[in-house]
Amino acid sequence: MMTGPVVLLSVFLGCAVMSGLFLSMYILKEYERAVVFRWGKLHGLKGPGVVFLIPFVEILQKMDTRIVCIEVARQEVITRDNVPLFVDAVVYYRVSNPVLAVTKVFRFIESTFLIAQTTLRSVIGQSELDELLSKREQINQRLREIIDRHTEPWGIEVSMVEIKDITLPETMKRAMAKQAEAERERRAKIIYVDGELAISHQLVEAGNTLSSSPLAFQLRYLQVLSEMANSDNKSTILIPSGININQFLEKQGMPINLKTEVESPRSS
Repeated sequence: MMTGPVVLLSVFLGCAVMSGLFLSMYILKEYERAVVFRWGKLHGLKGPGVVFLIPFVEILQKMDTRIVCIEVARQEVITRDNVPLFVDAVVYYRVSNPVLAVTKVFRFIESTFLIAQTTLRSVIGQSELDELLSKREQINQRLREIIDRHTEPWGIEVSMVEIKDITLPETMKRAMAKQAEAERERRAKIIYVDGELAISHQLVEAGNTLSSSPLAFQLRYLQVLSEMANSDNKSTILIPSGININQFLEKQGMPINLKTEVESPRSS
């Protein structure tokens, strides 16, 4: 039969074993990894699932391997063509190597944010305004490559960088609006001149055709007279005396006499 001290010792040992098991067991989710240190030295990477550690000998640091989005606050930047503007961006990254993220950099989230901030200012400062507005995809790709190159030794993989907004000063907006309006007017004038040139070519071709065929010229002349006669406006038609309509009609077998009126300018 056990005495009192033995029972107490057994209960104490049982509680110690249970406490040790509780302290040494960790459950890691699918997206979590554990960087294990034994006596302060790097021991390895564990997870996901149930992980057992030696109590008071090994410790771990959990790392989240999901994609994280950080927002780079609005920055005031001067472009290469001396245009001041405000720009902000978002950066998507993930911890690809938890061991490096723990052992190679202190507070990797803050470090990644600062790298993204300085890189954004640098790239925008090396670009011109027209390039920022028309080639934003290339700028985003350049930002991603530069940030990823700096964070790769830390075990951080940058998957995407997007410029959210580019805010221009009001004076620059008005100047760009005037420039766009002038460009539209220039294109309208060019289109008008091209139309006039095409019309002149057609008129020259029509004139050459009519001059080469007197009959065609007379028929066109009569067609114009017919259109003028059928119009609603009541007006007197003066036929130039240089065109012999009677002779033309006689040749066509139509003995119709048209009187030609020639008005001489009145003396003042």
